[in-house]
Amino acid sequence: MLPHGPEWDFEALEQYDRVIARTAVEYGLDTYLNQIEIINFEQILNAYASSGLPLGYPHWSFGKAFIRHEQAYRKGYQGLAYEIVINSNPCISYLMEENSLTMQALVIAHACYGHNSFFKGNYLFRQFTQADAILDYLVFARRYVMECEERHGAAEVEEVIDSCHALMDYGVDRYRRPQPISAREREARRSEQQEYERQQFNDLWRTLPATEAAPLRSAAQSFPPEPEENILYFVEKYSPRLAPWQRELVRIVRKLGQYFYPQTQTKVMNEGWATFWHYTLLNRLYEKRVVDDAFMIEFLHDHTNVVAQRGFDERGYHGMNPYALGFAMMSDIRRMCEHPTAEDREWFPDLAGTDWVKSLDFAMRNFKDESFIAQYLSPKLIRDFRLFVIADHAEETDLLVDSIHDEQGYRRVRRMLADQHRRDNRLPDVQVTRFDRDGDRSLTLRNQILRGRPLADDETNQVLRHLGRLWGFTVRLESVDADGRIERFREWRP
Repeated sequence: MLPHGPEWDFEALEQYDRVIARTAVEYGLDTYLNQIEIINFEQILNAYASSGLPLGYPHWSFGKAFIRHEQAYRKGYQGLAYEIVINSNPCISYLMEENSLTMQALVIAHACYGHNSFFKGNYLFRQFTQADAILDYLVFARRYVMECEERHGAAEVEEVIDSCHALMDYGVDRYRRPQPISAREREARRSEQQEYERQQFNDLWRTLPATEAAPLRSAAQSFPPEPEENILYFVEKYSPRLAPWQRELVRIVRKLGQYFYPQTQTKVMNEGWATFWHYTLLNRLYEKRVVDDAFMIEFLHDHTNVVAQRGFDERGYHGMNPYALGFAMMSDIRRMCEHPTAEDREWFPDLAGTDWVKSLDFAMRNFKDESFIAQYLSPKLIRDFRLFVIADHAEETDLLVDSIHDEQGYRRVRRMLADQHRRDNRLPDVQVTRFDRDGDRSLTLRNQILRGRPLADDETNQVLRHLGRLWGFTVRLESVDADGRIERFREWRP
């Protein structure tokens, strides 16, 4: 029987890690190597302040966030995460020193085998992050920023990073870039192209009379040839003003924005997956009689707090708890596989009655929050959570209960909840459309207005100011409606 209680030591942690690792193998969890480190609550707060990266570069905003979190924690307004985990290889999990031994076991199961396997398996993390290289890059970024502060002054460096942080959400490539091809592949493609052109050639085209060539559009009018959604990338490559060291700072912030992109797209899935597995693994330990009743009572008390979902009219409500929704959906998939009802067989004919481990693994690997909810949220969970849709139309003075958790409302409730997790509904669609390279060096961006929602004036002006600081010349922003008409126009001049 494994020990438990308020005190822990490294030998006990090693015992739990070995037992949990063997249990995780029973379910086929595939993980990176684990590295467990113990830190105190001030270090947890410090990691909070720097977006969960204890190796982050220095910046004044992180210190400000640290003070805000520390005061909230000391006054009892805010709790702390019991762990922080980094998507790296080896996967580093930071356990809080103040945790009890039972809580440390929960965190090991949650972070080291839940989050870790999600990082390694989910397609977004595989496409957009490099677990083998992120730690070295964080060390490089920290050292580079500190060297820039020594050479150019902290104020100069912070000014650039301030502006980059304002645009960080627009430093992401949402679509996977093509992998560089080898010389052999390039040669094969060239041969195929020549063969295709030879087959398509028709000598009769030589008899056609010559026509006047159409005038070429100037490069200035057509650059970039296609709208560019990664604004920080465009600034890094083409800003007429930035010095090389400033471009590298833009690149650092852009790389970190790209690193966090999968996490913002999989919050419900990632936390739900990790919570499901700490619950399953520790219950399995209890089935094996490796831990006793007292351990389970403390564990279930902490687990229940994690997955609690407050009602919209209850004090402390902060919207949908991703732990609660994610854990419920993962558990529901297992239920539908093992004990499907007639309703499950109607809604999920390909899922009901299948192997739950394989079905859950497939869902983890191939979806993000939006598609996961749209695919797997069942009528049962919609009833359990009592979900409904409120419509707020601009032309109406009253709110309307659009759909509720009944037969007529299931599909619309599920669709609307999935839409809430779509990135396009949370971030305005703004893209670079024109760079006047041969003229006044001005930059023009276009905002596509969605569902009649204009940009907030104050925030837009602030972002334009930061973009103008990085660009160094006039920046224009056009807001267009669905028909392409310009509804609003803003301009920032240096």
